[in-house]
Amino acid sequence: MSKVTCDMGMSLDGFVAGPHQSLEKPMGEGVGDRLHQWMFDEPERHAAVIEDITAAGAFIMGRNMFGPSRGAWDLDWNGWWGDEPPYHAPVFVLTHHPREQVTMKGGTTFTFVTDGIEAAMAQAREAAGDRDVAIAGGAETVNQYLAAGLIDELRLHVAPVILGRGERLLDSVGDITLEPLGDPSGTSLVTHLTYRVIR
Repeated sequence: MSKVTCDMGMSLDGFVAGPHQSLEKPMGEGVGDRLHQWMFDEPERHAAVIEDITAAGAFIMGRNMFGPSRGAWDLDWNGWWGDEPPYHAPVFVLTHHPREQVTMKGGTTFTFVTDGIEAAMAQAREAAGDRDVAIAGGAETVNQYLAAGLIDELRLHVAPVILGRGERLLDSVGDITLEPLGDPSGTSLVTHLTYRVIR
């Protein structure tokens, strides 16, 4: 049976990005690649985890994850990932500003949803068919879906880093219960933790 998953790289103190995200600093000030160094330095050792991150049949992300601009769209901007994003599936971007769908190489389409998280979920489920839907981020988007009880499996990739400020995961999500699935795994660069979200 398909489920709704979420993979998030985070610091030990619960941040998934630093403050003041921008075109020059997409992960915020003071972060760089520190939260995701394991993906770049040790891809072979985490191949199964990386494969799981991009295995969903559809994805949902917030506008802040799609790009650095706010307000009216810069129509020349099509995401951080170049001409062929890693999703290879429909991606639904939460926004308050309408925009026409963007089709990229490799099967990724970005559809911009202006009527809330439930509407984005309905579209993503339909697009995914019998495959999983993944909540791709950022923190505010994940927190909204957790608070609404719409995530089944939370997969955290915890880097041994203290950020101290920024975008915090699990903030204002209510009293949810997480049941560990399997044993923690990882290397000196990351610990992978998987939880079932119990409603």
